[in-house]
Amino acid sequence: MKVGSGFGGGWLAGVPEQARRAEELGYDFASTPETSHDSMLAAALAAENTQKLEIQTSVTIAFPRSPTVLAMEAWDIQHMSKGRFTLGLGSQVKGHNQNRFSVDWPGAPATRMKEYIRMLHAVWNSFRTGEKPDYVGKFYHFTLMTPNFNPGPIDYPDPKVGLALVGDAMARVAGEVADVVMPHGFMTDKYMREVVLPNVAIGLKRGGRTWADVEITGGGFTVFGETESEIEQGLDRLRQPISFYGSTRSYHEVFEVHELKSLGMQLHEMSLQGKWAEMQKVIPESVLRTFAQTSTYDKLPEFVANKREYAAKLGLALPSGTPEQRERAQHVIKEVQKIQVSRVPRGLEDLSKVKA
Repeated sequence: MKVGSGFGGGWLAGVPEQARRAEELGYDFASTPETSHDSMLAAALAAENTQKLEIQTSVTIAFPRSPTVLAMEAWDIQHMSKGRFTLGLGSQVKGHNQNRFSVDWPGAPATRMKEYIRMLHAVWNSFRTGEKPDYVGKFYHFTLMTPNFNPGPIDYPDPKVGLALVGDAMARVAGEVADVVMPHGFMTDKYMREVVLPNVAIGLKRGGRTWADVEITGGGFTVFGETESEIEQGLDRLRQPISFYGSTRSYHEVFEVHELKSLGMQLHEMSLQGKWAEMQKVIPESVLRTFAQTSTYDKLPEFVANKREYAAKLGLALPSGTPEQRERAQHVIKEVQKIQVSRVPRGLEDLSKVKA
């Protein structure tokens, strides 16, 4: 099991120290978000200031960027990191693409994302081999590359491509063409097992691949703590992300699995009125328990083995501000790293039985 932390999210000046700290604690990988700062810039800084840590964006918003430009940036970071970079992609929703990024939304985001990833590989192939590009899709095409604009090959594999997802269509794309399956944080174990993983399996079968061809990141909200009291405090902090993401109609499929669509619509209406603080107060305790799986640190290896048997990677943010906390964090990380997981979801072992 690979164990990961996070960095970035704030001003870039803090990234080098955050990345070095994650590496010193013994994490295998660290991810950077793209909220109010650029994920690729943060990833480049982390790559330059670490030696072993795998660097991952979680996520880089794809559609506002040219896939050729993003392929070039990823190629440089892969070279700089000596092969430690994963480009995690996300589509974002229609409203943000149109009204925050000012780009067209032609629809069919899953189909478009599949083309986007295939074009990334076409660009990297051109960089590596010098062959004339000939990728032509419905949304993207790549038919021109001259030596002056080709950086040439690198001594490392192509960057891994991760894909963030919530719905079934994007899960199928992840299984078919991505290297890392990155379920959105707004997820429950029930939704993961009934919707996401079966559709990843369909994608794997369509792509002629197996579970060994993808790394799945453990999905959904989790709350870990030293004591049950710490866990209770962590659960309460989930009111903000659940209310925020739950206000977006594109994510209401998760609510629907739990017959909570009315809560989603209530949150959506409140968000339109700008009632962001009030939204947190309408999340019942029962919903917190529905969304979050919990464990104390001493039982974490057992939790991972039983609840995340499909996952190759697990994000695990541990406090490390004091010497005692750092010692505990390093111990927990090492214990989780020892866990042998099958990386195959229960009930989906045989892809030949999957209807693609």
